[in-house]
Amino acid sequence: MRLTVLGCAGSFPGPESPCSAYLVEAEDFRLLVDFGPGSLSTLQRYAGLHAPDAILLTHLHCDHILDATSYVVVRRYAPDGPYPPLPVYAPAGAPERLATAYGQEESTVEDVYQFYALQPGTFPIGPFTVTVDRVLHPVETYGVRLEHAGRVLCYSSDTAPCEALVRLAQNADAFLCEASYLDGVDNPPDLHLTGREAGEAAAKANVGRLLLTHLVAAWGSEAHTVASAAGAYTGPLEVVRPGASYDI
Repeated sequence: MRLTVLGCAGSFPGPESPCSAYLVEAEDFRLLVDFGPGSLSTLQRYAGLHAPDAILLTHLHCDHILDATSYVVVRRYAPDGPYPPLPVYAPAGAPERLATAYGQEESTVEDVYQFYALQPGTFPIGPFTVTVDRVLHPVETYGVRLEHAGRVLCYSSDTAPCEALVRLAQNADAFLCEASYLDGVDNPPDLHLTGREAGEAAAKANVGRLLLTHLVAAWGSEAHTVASAAGAYTGPLEVVRPGASYDI
Protein backbone atom coordinates (compact mmCIF):
# COMPACT_ATOMS: atom_id res chain seq x y z
CA MET A 1 0.00 0.00 0.00
CA ARG A 2 1.00 3.59 -0.52
CA LEU A 3 -0.40 6.50 1.50
CA THR A 4 -0.30 10.04 0.13
CA VAL A 5 -1.36 12.91 2.37
CA LEU A 6 -3.50 15.46 0.52
CA GLY A 7 -4.60 17.41 3.58
CA CYS A 8 -4.01 17.09 7.31
CA ALA A 9 -5.12 20.32 9.01
CA GLY A 10 -7.42 19.90 11.98
CA SER A 11 -10.92 21.39 12.07
CA PHE A 12 -10.29 24.09 9.46
CA PRO A 13 -7.66 24.62 6.72
CA GLY A 14 -4.32 25.81 8.02
CA PRO A 15 -1.81 28.18 6.44
CA GLU A 16 0.06 25.24 4.89
CA SER A 17 -2.53 22.49 4.54
CA PRO A 18 -6.07 21.67 3.47
CA CYS A 19 -8.24 19.66 5.82
CA SER A 20 -8.21 15.89 6.08
CA ALA A 21 -7.83 13.86 2.89
CA TYR A 22 -5.68 10.77 2.34
CA LEU A 23 -5.14 8.74 -0.82
CA VAL A 24 -4.34 5.05 -0.33
CA GLU A 25 -3.19 3.02 -3.35
CA ALA A 26 -2.69 -0.65 -4.11
CA GLU A 27 -2.82 -2.61 -7.36
CA ASP A 28 -3.58 0.56 -9.36
CA PHE A 29 -6.69 1.20 -7.22
CA ARG A 30 -6.97 4.52 -5.39
CA LEU A 31 -9.16 4.96 -2.33
CA LEU A 32 -9.66 8.51 -1.10
CA VAL A 33 -10.28 8.58 2.65
CA ASP A 34 -12.01 11.84 3.62
CA PHE A 35 -12.26 14.85 1.32
CA GLY A 36 -11.86 18.00 3.42
CA PRO A 37 -11.87 21.64 2.27
CA GLY A 38 -8.96 22.50 -0.01
CA SER A 39 -8.00 18.93 -0.79
CA LEU A 40 -9.46 18.97 -4.30
CA SER A 41 -6.51 21.23 -5.14
CA THR A 42 -3.90 18.88 -3.72
CA LEU A 43 -5.64 15.89 -5.29
CA GLN A 44 -4.87 17.46 -8.67
CA ARG A 45 -1.32 18.33 -7.62
CA TYR A 46 -0.28 14.95 -6.24
CA ALA A 47 -2.51 12.42 -8.03
CA GLY A 48 -4.89 13.75 -10.68
CA LEU A 49 -8.39 15.15 -10.93
CA HIS A 50 -9.97 11.77 -11.67
CA ALA A 51 -7.62 9.66 -9.54
CA PRO A 52 -10.08 8.22 -6.96
CA ASP A 53 -11.72 4.88 -7.71
CA ALA A 54 -13.77 5.10 -4.51
CA ILE A 55 -14.22 7.45 -1.54
CA LEU A 56 -14.62 6.66 2.15
CA LEU A 57 -15.94 9.46 4.38
CA THR A 58 -15.36 8.68 8.04
CA HIS A 59 -17.92 11.15 9.33
CA LEU A 60 -19.97 14.10 8.15
CA HIS A 61 -18.27 17.06 9.81
CA CYS A 62 -17.49 19.76 7.26
CA ASP A 63 -13.71 19.54 7.62
CA HIS A 64 -13.82 15.95 6.34
CA ILE A 65 -16.35 16.13 3.48
CA LEU A 66 -16.85 19.53 1.87
CA ASP A 67 -14.70 19.07 -1.23
CA ALA A 68 -16.90 16.11 -2.12
CA THR A 69 -19.49 18.77 -2.99
CA SER A 70 -17.10 20.63 -5.28
CA TYR A 71 -16.25 17.30 -6.87
CA VAL A 72 -19.87 17.03 -8.04
CA VAL A 73 -19.09 19.70 -10.65
CA VAL A 74 -15.99 17.80 -11.80
CA ARG A 75 -17.90 14.60 -12.49
CA ARG A 76 -21.30 15.97 -13.55
CA TYR A 77 -20.29 18.82 -15.86
CA ALA A 78 -16.94 17.78 -17.34
CA PRO A 79 -16.70 18.31 -21.12
CA ASP A 80 -16.25 14.55 -21.53
CA GLY A 81 -18.77 13.75 -18.80
CA PRO A 82 -20.93 13.05 -17.03
CA TYR A 83 -18.91 10.34 -15.38
CA PRO A 84 -20.48 7.17 -13.95
CA PRO A 85 -21.37 7.24 -10.24
CA LEU A 86 -18.35 6.91 -7.96
CA PRO A 87 -18.68 4.54 -4.96
CA VAL A 88 -18.85 6.45 -1.66
CA TYR A 89 -18.77 4.64 1.69
CA ALA A 90 -20.05 6.97 4.40
CA PRO A 91 -22.45 7.31 7.34
CA ALA A 92 -26.09 6.86 6.38
CA GLY A 93 -26.91 10.57 6.16
CA ALA A 94 -24.27 11.33 3.53
CA PRO A 95 -26.54 11.65 0.44
CA GLU A 96 -28.71 14.31 2.06
CA ARG A 97 -25.77 16.05 3.72
CA LEU A 98 -23.79 16.42 0.51
CA ALA A 99 -26.84 17.44 -1.54
CA THR A 100 -27.68 20.17 0.98
CA ALA A 101 -24.08 21.40 1.09
CA TYR A 102 -24.05 21.51 -2.71
CA GLY A 103 -26.75 24.15 -2.43
CA GLN A 104 -30.05 22.79 -3.67
CA GLU A 105 -32.04 20.97 -1.04
CA GLU A 106 -34.44 19.55 -3.58
CA SER A 107 -31.62 18.10 -5.69
CA THR A 108 -29.62 14.91 -5.36
CA VAL A 109 -25.99 13.97 -5.86
CA GLU A 110 -26.79 10.32 -6.48
CA ASP A 111 -26.13 10.74 -10.19
CA VAL A 112 -22.52 11.44 -9.18
CA TYR A 113 -22.07 9.12 -6.21
CA GLN A 114 -23.25 5.61 -5.43
CA PHE A 115 -23.60 5.52 -1.66
CA TYR A 116 -22.98 2.62 0.70
CA ALA A 117 -23.86 3.18 4.36
CA LEU A 118 -21.09 2.36 6.81
CA GLN A 119 -21.66 0.17 9.82
CA PRO A 120 -19.16 -1.63 12.05
CA GLY A 121 -17.62 -4.60 10.29
CA THR A 122 -15.28 -5.81 7.56
CA PHE A 123 -15.82 -5.55 3.80
CA PRO A 124 -13.81 -5.17 0.57
CA ILE A 125 -13.16 -1.96 -1.35
CA GLY A 126 -11.16 -2.77 -4.46
CA PRO A 127 -8.07 -4.73 -3.35
CA PHE A 128 -8.36 -3.58 0.27
CA THR A 129 -9.87 -5.42 3.20
CA VAL A 130 -11.54 -2.62 5.17
CA THR A 131 -12.62 -2.78 8.79
CA VAL A 132 -14.48 0.13 10.37
CA ASP A 133 -15.77 0.68 13.88
CA ARG A 134 -17.45 3.53 15.72
CA VAL A 135 -15.04 5.75 17.62
CA LEU A 136 -15.74 8.42 20.25
CA HIS A 137 -16.83 11.67 18.57
CA PRO A 138 -20.05 13.71 18.82
CA VAL A 139 -21.40 12.45 15.47
CA GLU A 140 -21.38 8.98 13.91
CA THR A 141 -17.67 8.51 13.19
CA TYR A 142 -15.65 5.52 12.03
CA GLY A 143 -12.03 4.65 12.54
CA VAL A 144 -10.61 2.69 9.62
CA ARG A 145 -8.28 -0.30 9.26
CA LEU A 146 -7.02 -1.04 5.74
CA GLU A 147 -5.26 -4.32 4.96
CA HIS A 148 -3.54 -5.44 1.79
CA ALA A 149 -0.92 -8.11 1.10
CA GLY A 150 -0.24 -8.62 4.79
CA ARG A 151 0.28 -4.92 5.56
CA VAL A 152 -1.98 -2.75 7.73
CA LEU A 153 -2.73 0.96 7.83
CA CYS A 154 -5.03 2.32 10.54
CA TYR A 155 -6.63 5.78 10.46
CA SER A 156 -8.18 7.15 13.63
CA SER A 157 -10.47 9.71 12.00
CA ASP A 158 -11.60 12.12 14.75
CA THR A 159 -11.94 10.57 18.18
CA ALA A 160 -11.33 10.82 21.88
CA PRO A 161 -9.60 7.86 23.58
CA CYS A 162 -11.62 4.65 23.19
CA GLU A 163 -11.09 0.89 23.05
CA ALA A 164 -12.36 0.65 19.47
CA LEU A 165 -9.43 2.77 18.32
CA VAL A 166 -6.88 0.48 19.96
CA ARG A 167 -8.58 -2.60 18.45
CA LEU A 168 -8.52 -1.11 14.96
CA ALA A 169 -4.85 -0.15 15.27
CA GLN A 170 -3.66 -3.45 16.76
CA ASN A 171 -0.25 -4.37 15.27
CA ALA A 172 -0.73 -1.94 12.36
CA ASP A 173 2.36 -1.16 10.33
CA ALA A 174 1.36 2.51 10.27
CA PHE A 175 -1.10 4.39 12.48
CA LEU A 176 -2.36 7.69 11.06
CA CYS A 177 -3.72 9.26 14.21
CA GLU A 178 -5.23 12.62 15.04
CA ALA A 179 -3.64 14.78 17.75
CA SER A 180 -5.77 17.90 17.85
CA TYR A 181 -5.34 19.03 21.42
CA LEU A 182 -2.49 20.03 23.69
CA ASP A 183 -1.86 18.19 26.93
CA GLY A 184 -2.22 20.20 30.12
CA VAL A 185 -5.16 22.21 28.78
CA ASP A 186 -8.81 21.99 29.84
CA ASN A 187 -9.97 20.42 26.58
CA PRO A 188 -13.61 19.60 25.79
CA PRO A 189 -14.36 15.97 26.68
CA ASP A 190 -15.08 13.13 24.24
CA LEU A 191 -14.02 15.02 21.13
CA HIS A 192 -10.32 14.69 20.16
CA LEU A 193 -6.94 13.28 21.21
CA THR A 194 -3.87 15.01 22.59
CA GLY A 195 -0.39 14.03 21.46
CA ARG A 196 0.05 12.00 24.64
CA GLU A 197 -3.23 10.17 24.07
CA ALA A 198 -2.28 9.41 20.47
CA GLY A 199 1.04 8.02 21.71
CA GLU A 200 -0.69 5.94 24.37
CA ALA A 201 -3.05 4.42 21.80
CA ALA A 202 -0.09 3.64 19.52
CA ALA A 203 1.79 1.97 22.37
CA LYS A 204 -1.22 -0.09 23.47
CA ALA A 205 -1.81 -1.23 19.89
CA ASN A 206 1.88 -2.05 19.28
CA VAL A 207 1.98 -0.19 15.98
CA GLY A 208 5.08 0.03 13.81
CA ARG A 209 4.95 3.75 13.07
CA LEU A 210 2.89 6.68 14.36
CA LEU A 211 1.89 9.37 11.87
CA LEU A 212 0.35 12.35 13.63
CA THR A 213 -2.32 14.35 11.82
CA HIS A 214 -5.24 16.78 12.35
CA LEU A 215 -3.17 19.24 14.39
CA VAL A 216 -4.87 22.64 14.70
CA ALA A 217 -2.03 24.95 13.73
CA ALA A 218 -3.61 28.17 14.95
CA TRP A 219 -4.23 26.89 18.46
CA GLY A 220 -1.54 24.33 19.08
CA SER A 221 2.17 23.66 19.20
CA GLU A 222 3.61 20.99 16.94
CA ALA A 223 6.72 20.67 19.09
CA HIS A 224 4.61 20.18 22.22
CA THR A 225 2.42 17.60 20.46
CA VAL A 226 5.39 15.60 19.21
CA ALA A 227 7.10 15.66 22.59
CA SER A 228 3.92 14.52 24.32
CA ALA A 229 3.43 11.67 21.86
CA ALA A 230 7.07 10.60 22.16
CA GLY A 231 6.71 10.45 25.92
CA ALA A 232 4.12 7.70 25.54
CA TYR A 233 5.27 5.91 22.37
CA THR A 234 8.90 4.99 21.78
CA GLY A 235 8.63 3.93 18.13
CA PRO A 236 9.17 6.12 15.07
CA LEU A 237 6.76 9.03 14.79
CA GLU A 238 6.32 12.17 12.75
CA VAL A 239 3.78 14.84 11.84
CA VAL A 240 2.48 14.37 8.30
CA ARG A 241 2.54 17.08 5.61
CA PRO A 242 0.58 17.58 2.37
CA GLY A 243 2.32 15.72 -0.43
CA ALA A 244 4.10 13.30 1.89
CA SER A 245 3.92 9.67 0.77
CA TYR A 246 4.53 6.50 2.76
CA ASP A 247 5.00 2.92 1.61
CA ILE A 248 3.12 0.76 4.07
